[in-house]
Amino acid sequence: MHSLPIFVRLQGKPVILVGDGEAADAKRGLLERAGAVVVNEDHDARLAIVALDGGAEDAVARLRARGVLVNAVDRPELCDFTLPAILDRDPVLVAIGTGGASAGLAKALRQRLETLFPQALGRLAGALHAARSSMRARWPDPATRRKAIDAALDRGGPLDPFAEYSAEFVDAWLAGEDSQKVSGVVFVQLASDDPDDLTLRHARLLAQADCVVYALGVPAAILDRARADAVRMEATEPPEPLPDGLTVQIVRGG
Repeated sequence: MHSLPIFVRLQGKPVILVGDGEAADAKRGLLERAGAVVVNEDHDARLAIVALDGGAEDAVARLRARGVLVNAVDRPELCDFTLPAILDRDPVLVAIGTGGASAGLAKALRQRLETLFPQALGRLAGALHAARSSMRARWPDPATRRKAIDAALDRGGPLDPFAEYSAEFVDAWLAGEDSQKVSGVVFVQLASDDPDDLTLRHARLLAQADCVVYALGVPAAILDRARADAVRMEATEPPEPLPDGLTVQIVRGG
């Protein structure tokens, strides 16, 4: 392992930024998102970013002589630390670094992961944080509590992080209910008859559905993406009354 990945809290703390132009502006925006106070080289700080086409070596040397840890944009050999590509599902952060070997590779990996991590993942983290005291009360023994949390967060568990509605299930899970299901109707409009063209969200919904209502001509390959035990109904409208749980209405694209 060439580096130790860490998350640094910069809220209200100064960070030196040396340079101007597009690269410096991008780093300024990143630092401000993290709550840092961006200052120039004359100020005291523990971290610095140098975004210079020329003179980077001199600027890095000056800052290091003051005990400042430095990142030099596009100069990994001058870096004390590198800045990863970031997938943000606040408060969940996924950082992807290559040690400066290829920022493009880190970016490509982040973009691929963006399609896998639900936008609601941050809500799940927040719900789990809010439920910490309740979890301790239900499972006073730490080992038992860890096992319960691990089982809930496992693939297919009631709090599966990759499921669409896991954040809404935390209270029901803590209450010990046997079933934590979303109810109502969600529509899935097909882009094509190829199941590989399903969006990740649509694939998740089909995997969670208790009832799948589909239009005439929807191919079996699409329906096979639903749970094996889901009720399947060929109809143009959802049934009345709605069955318990989640109903997915599949609509063919126009």
